[in-house]
Amino acid sequence: MKIQDLQNGDLLFTVGQSDMAAAIRTATGSYSHVGIFFDGDIYHATQDKGVNQQPLCQFLVEEDTYHVFAYPEIDVSAAFKEAKSHLGKPYNASFYPESEGFYCSEYIAQILPIFETIPMQFGDEENLIFNFWQVYYEELGLAVPVGHPGTNPSQLAQSAKLIFKGELHD
Repeated sequence: MKIQDLQNGDLLFTVGQSDMAAAIRTATGSYSHVGIFFDGDIYHATQDKGVNQQPLCQFLVEEDTYHVFAYPEIDVSAAFKEAKSHLGKPYNASFYPESEGFYCSEYIAQILPIFETIPMQFGDEENLIFNFWQVYYEELGLAVPVGHPGTNPSQLAQSAKLIFKGELHD
């Protein structure tokens, strides 16, 4: 699909190239990040900027894959209002549900309260906790929250409430 075909409320799921993105995909599935589109901007939660609004052209980077999904029953006005109300909140780097701020899929689940939480996973095919996550949480001084309630981009994309619109091409 083309950029001009995006509609307010569309969700953009990305694969990502960073070590963190790879670790998220290893533990959870196909996607490492998700944001929501409104009026030419992407609203999302990132490690470096927290919950922010970013022009679509800045969000899009050549080496990534963008899959677009829609929630047909979305109340665009209410979702936009909710998205804006959280701008400036910090990134939830611990992924603990009681922590301040949001990680990307947690933010989307707040905007569109149609997603259930699931037990969080941080492992790979061989280990309950993938080495990346062990080091990450050691640096935070926290236990890895295996099994705590949470969300992830791949889980959101698998929701039967969403429809796949296509891969975004410029």
